[in-house]
Amino acid sequence: MLESSIPETAVKDTSGRDMSAKDMPAPRRKWLWFGLSLVILAVVVLVLFAAEDNADVTLADTSTSAPIASVLEVAPAEATARISVFAELRPRWDAEIRAAVSGRITKVHDAALAGERVEAGTSLFSIEKTQYETAIAAAELSLEEAKLALWHAENGVTLARLQFERDGTAPPNELALKLPQLRIAERTLASAEAQLEAARRQLADTEVSAPFSGFIVRRMASLGQTVSAGEPLLHLSDDRQYELIVEMSEADWALMDHPIAGKKARLFHRDGTPLGEARIRQAGGFLDKDTRQRRIFLTVSEPANGILAGDFVRVEFAGRAIADTLSLPEAALSRAGHVWMVDAGDLLVRVEPDILFRTDSTLVIQAPEGSGPWRVAKTPLASFLPGQRVTLQEATR
Repeated sequence: MLESSIPETAVKDTSGRDMSAKDMPAPRRKWLWFGLSLVILAVVVLVLFAAEDNADVTLADTSTSAPIASVLEVAPAEATARISVFAELRPRWDAEIRAAVSGRITKVHDAALAGERVEAGTSLFSIEKTQYETAIAAAELSLEEAKLALWHAENGVTLARLQFERDGTAPPNELALKLPQLRIAERTLASAEAQLEAARRQLADTEVSAPFSGFIVRRMASLGQTVSAGEPLLHLSDDRQYELIVEMSEADWALMDHPIAGKKARLFHRDGTPLGEARIRQAGGFLDKDTRQRRIFLTVSEPANGILAGDFVRVEFAGRAIADTLSLPEAALSRAGHVWMVDAGDLLVRVEPDILFRTDSTLVIQAPEGSGPWRVAKTPLASFLPGQRVTLQEATR
């Protein structure tokens, strides 16, 4: 079938006679077809190039309208700095109550159970008293003996003085008047009184009571247990007085109205609920060795309802007054940290703001040089470019 389509092309063989393509040998026929294919390919390429040169090109209109910018007009004004810092609320008194004496626990009061709230002076544990009552009896006996010895010593001194007065001679030394014995008797009496006081103190320590008001966080001792002096009995946490330790950067410290010791700071819950005030006890005396920030110590003496030890609260300080500031909504700050303003020709100007502080959803920055007022894009677009013309739309706060 293929051979039937071969044209009857006449060629001459080596002897000079004519022969057709069908009469050619197979290798020569292959080279002939290869040459014809190259010629056809060249013709097709030339046709395509000619068609491309003559193609019509339609230019699209790439011009776009100016983007819409919602702007606020703001003027410079004086603002009082507000510095907010989060801190942990800690009880002023938080301690493990330990046994002051050794002995067997004979009673555990209901107030000593974990979770109970106790007032200062409430009884918590009772420790066996027998050995301490015996110690008091022995100390009282020693005291009486010391009083008797002192009476004998005083009497001996009196008799010695009278004897020398009757003889009309002067005593040669203190020993002749028995004064050393008197001093020893006086010291012995003082020692006996101190031992009795110590014995009474130990007897009193057998009744363990709360040193301050608060909550029983954990109980470590049980009824019938024998404890040694210094062994922990329970953990008591204060609920009347709290403390806060706030760390503040140097930039925020510069915004404070110094001196700040004795001033008040406002407290807020994480959800924004007001929790009262705290008094600044001391501030800025040293830097934290790890964070290199200033430390401020505050006291909460009259906690409001809702304040709990261990809670994380927001502490807001009233700083100094700062002139020439702009108050902007938080949304005016782009993700890249820029503020976009619109000049008199409705062209965008990108500004890197000097952020002074934030309050709620308001951003307070230092006003740029000039008299203002300034037009600020309330919600900048990611497509904004410096010098780009925009269509203005007045916005409200």
